[in-house]
This record gives sequence, C-alpha cells and structure tokens, in this order.
Amino acid sequence: MPNMLDIAGQAFRQTQDNDPIIRSLLDTDFYKILMCQFVFRNKRQTNVRFQLLNRSQTIPLANLVDEAQLRAQLDHVRTLKLTADESRWLASNAFYGKQQMFGADFLQWFEDVALPPYHLERAGDQFELTFEGTWPEVMLWEVPALAILMELRSRGVLAPMERDELQALYDRALAKLDQKIETLAQLDHLRIADFGTRRRHSLAWHDVTVSAMAAGLGDKFLGTSNCLLAKNHGLEAIGTNAHELPMVYAALAESDAALRQAPYDVLNDWQAEHDGNLRIILPDTYGTQAFLKNAPDWLAKWTGIRIDSGAAAESAEAAIDWWRERGEDPAQKLVIFSDGLDVDEIANLYRQFVGRVKVGFGWGTKLTNDFADLTSENRLAPFALVCKAVAADGRPTVKLSDNANKSTGPQSEVDRYKRVFEMQDQKADPVLI
Repeated sequence: MPNMLDIAGQAFRQTQDNDPIIRSLLDTDFYKILMCQFVFRNKRQTNVRFQLLNRSQTIPLANLVDEAQLRAQLDHVRTLKLTADESRWLASNAFYGKQQMFGADFLQWFEDVALPPYHLERAGDQFELTFEGTWPEVMLWEVPALAILMELRSRGVLAPMERDELQALYDRALAKLDQKIETLAQLDHLRIADFGTRRRHSLAWHDVTVSAMAAGLGDKFLGTSNCLLAKNHGLEAIGTNAHELPMVYAALAESDAALRQAPYDVLNDWQAEHDGNLRIILPDTYGTQAFLKNAPDWLAKWTGIRIDSGAAAESAEAAIDWWRERGEDPAQKLVIFSDGLDVDEIANLYRQFVGRVKVGFGWGTKLTNDFADLTSENRLAPFALVCKAVAADGRPTVKLSDNANKSTGPQSEVDRYKRVFEMQDQKADPVLI
C-alpha cells in the first residue's frame, strides 16, 4: 500500500502544481473499453453527444473548480495514447477467463485514437461540458471527465491546508476505510469489487483503497473496475456493460415497436460476443419490472443481473421470481448490487440474499471518496455527478430508471418511453452519489 505520508505530500504538491490527473487511457473502467469494442463492431458510425449532468444542483461546481485548470486537464487527456505495454496487456491478458478478449483491429484503432474536442462553458455556478462525434471515440470521455472534475474539486478543498493538516485528514480517512473493511471481512461468502473510478477522491487515494481491499479481504475482493490499477496490481479487471448501450439503441429505433425491442436487441448483439460472467443483465434503463415482464425467455438463461437503481431488495426479489417462472434456479444466478452502496447496506443485502442467489457487490463512491464529515462544513462530501449520452444521430436519448430522480431526456420523449415500456410506477428517491 502507498505510504500515507506520500499521499499527503502528493496531495500538497498537486494542489500547487495542477499535475495531470489522467496519465493513461487505461485509467478508466473496464466496462468502458469492453463496450467500446462492442460499439466499434456494431455501431461505429453512430454520432453521439455526451453531456455532464450534476444531479446535486446545490453543489456549485463552477465555483469549486477553476475553469482554466479544468481546460488544462481535459487538453492533457487529448494528448494521451495507449502505450505498447498497455496494448500488450489488453491483448495478452485473460479477462473473465478468456484469452484475446480484444481483437487486433480494435486494439490497432485504440492505439491510434485521440479523444475528440470538448465544449466547455460556464452557466451560472455550473459547467456545461459536452463531447460530440462518433460513438467509440466520444464514449471514452465519460470516465476521465468525471474523475478530473471530482479530483479538481478535492484539490480545491485541500489547497488551503498545510501538509500536517493533510496528513491528519488522510489518517482519519484511512481509519474510516480500515473499519469498513474489517466489518466486511466478517461476511464469510462476500464477493465484492471496486467500482469507484468515476467519482473518486483522487487516483492516489483510489490506489490506497484498492490496495487496502486486496490486503484486508483477500479472495473476497474480486478486483477493480479500473484497468490501470488492475494492470499495476495484478488484479482482475471487472465490468460488463452500462445504460448507454440501450439508451443509444433506443434513440435509433424507427418506431414504437422497434423502441420496445431495443433493450433486447442490445443484449442479443452482446451475447454474440460474450458468454459466462459477461452475460449480466442491466434491466433498469426503462424500468426493471417492465424489462422483466417483456423479456424473451433466452435472457433467463444468462448468468445474472445487476441492480443499479430503485429499491435494491425489491428488484432482486423480482429477478428471483422471474427466474423461477422461467424454470431457472435462482441459487445458480448472480445478483450484483451497485447503487450507492456503503457497508451497512452491503451487509444487509448480503444477509438477505446469501444462499438464495450468488451475491456480488460493486462498491463505488463510498469506497473511493468517503471523506464526508472529515472536513469543516463537510466540504468533501461526495455528490452525484454523471456524464451521459444525450443524443444519437440527432435524436434525444432517454433514461427512465427505477428512480425518477435518475431519469434523463426531454419530457415529451420521457412520456413516450413510459407509454411504450408500460412503465407506470416510478419512485423519486434521493440521489446522493
């Protein structure tokens, strides 16, 4: 594990020098590269626009992050290229037990790619940040853009602190982390992975958390979604697919019937490339209940499901019922919980479902950015910042979610999607991270 004194010293220096935050194109989530190859093969010429969305409007991001520093960090990302060593890791490493997960044509493209230009302007106390171009290139912006903004915000809060104050802060954060890991270690059959890249406190702290999880949990820690840390630490790279796939497929649909079928078309294309633990359903883009109600029977044979919004236990119970109705044994299925988790909810969900299904957890922000209550006025509390596809070939995208506060898209299209997907009930739960 990195020495904590080094973390404090590095934080002290970075607040003064604006060191590059993203230094490698592998400093991203595995699912992003996996999906990028999928898009490269299936929808390469689709034009998309991604946009920064701050769901926590009480956080005045443009007052906390210096615009010139943000531009410098974004400009630096556009200079990055995949190194020969990084390309070899992608080409030769076994992911999910499969050799040569990434094809030579995709890797050649990835080695040559440069992230497209961005558009940034200030709008009141928020930033308007968008990226537009062909889908494979633009999608690579999401994770580094979010990581940059979150770390610049952290640096801004830390900048007035002296080095001994920073040391004390990180000592308290490490004690908090150690207590969490000690609690999780008591869960005998725990399966948990780091999903915390996008809204982490910093890369250095992310490294600390991953090292601490590996040391404290042993085989219970499955790996990390972050490709760079997986490579550097010899860990499994974890991740499958995300909401952007059905969102873009749906936006491209030419009729209501095609729209209703779009989420299943995505997964039909996905299973042509992947099997085993990469066949994980993400059902909540247009409502979990509606998805399961209309899902083709072949999907019930997939390995499992990821729960990422709404009432987690309720969605898991719905999945169990769905498997049983289709003659599948839920005890052989994997349920991955990944929405806003912290230790208490992980423990509660584990106890509720262990033995009934194979239980897994993707632990994100509360692992890699839990500095809440460690500074005056709680200035480092995490918040809900996302970067989503908002248009595809000029058509708006829509996400409904099981949580109304995570919905995106023009109201007229939201209403249409609710009608098409027969989505009646949509609760509005707080979105904190």
